[in-house]
Amino acid sequence: MVPPMTAHSGGGKPSNDNTPGVAGANEGRPLAVIVAGPTASGKSALAMALAARVGGTVINADSMQIYRELRVLTARPSVADEAAVPHALYGVRAAGAPGSVAWWRGAALAEMAACRAAGRVPILCGGTGMYFQSLIQGLAEIPAPSEAARAEARGLLAEIGPVALHARLAGVDPATAARLETADGQRLARAWEVWRSTGRGLAAWQADGNAGPAPWRFRAVLIDPPREVLREAIAARFDAMLEEGALEEARALWALGLDAALPAMRAHGVPELGRYLRGECSLDVARARACVVTAQYTKRQVTWFRHHALAGEGEVKNLLARWNAGAQVSESDIADMQNFMFARVDVVPGAP
Repeated sequence: MVPPMTAHSGGGKPSNDNTPGVAGANEGRPLAVIVAGPTASGKSALAMALAARVGGTVINADSMQIYRELRVLTARPSVADEAAVPHALYGVRAAGAPGSVAWWRGAALAEMAACRAAGRVPILCGGTGMYFQSLIQGLAEIPAPSEAARAEARGLLAEIGPVALHARLAGVDPATAARLETADGQRLARAWEVWRSTGRGLAAWQADGNAGPAPWRFRAVLIDPPREVLREAIAARFDAMLEEGALEEARALWALGLDAALPAMRAHGVPELGRYLRGECSLDVARARACVVTAQYTKRQVTWFRHHALAGEGEVKNLLARWNAGAQVSESDIADMQNFMFARVDVVPGAP
């Protein structure tokens, strides 16, 4: 079956002068394509198909696929995939060197500029909403926190845990706390260190929007499959990961002795397989838990995408089914997608 496709107005968010796609706002701006959706929705396969069709480069917009030690457990594009079409920002950081939204934004803009210089189309592919938002809406330039504030935040996270830290943050910076999950220790610690170091909450800094929207026009595809389809895909994907060496990858990562609070150490499957490797549970229990945690995360991803615009009015296409590479994806499917992406754009790239 061909995945049903419907255009919509970017998640129902109101248009404004800073939103890509507003009349006049995109005058003379180069086009960048966004392929977004929850984990296991088929984003990478669609991005690769589009890149092959239009002469594009797939640029990673997933906060876990930046880590070089996590090819299998984050379902990073394979060596063969990377040889088939150009890819960028995959596996570019060590697990012990956490990335940030600001780092990714700068790196992505540099890769997008390189694409433009080479006559290629940047295709941003991933499921990290804050990465996309940093390009579309801009990003606040927050002063670097002091070492004392950073040490205090990490110490509190280790001592009282993320739930209690969330409650403590809510008492001094309720606007930021309201945006954060109680289990997201890394972001809670970041919010605490910003408040302690600057005297202002993270939400207040972000409202300033010092770094404005990227000077690009965006057109997006949002993959939004039914939840039961995602659950099945997540389970099948984790089984495939185990066959491809996920357990060995997790063993090697844990052997590095890194702080368990680092983002790479919280990638789906890493904590669960770590418990198995330490003899704390069976492999079946670890697998089941990893699938549950991943499914819970996809629910949060879907909610985020439904409340944030990826592009302007009429510039987002919804795919209401998982995108599967294979025989069921015809040449006409890709051509239809290409026509949507480059409608009303002066130059329509052809196959390289």
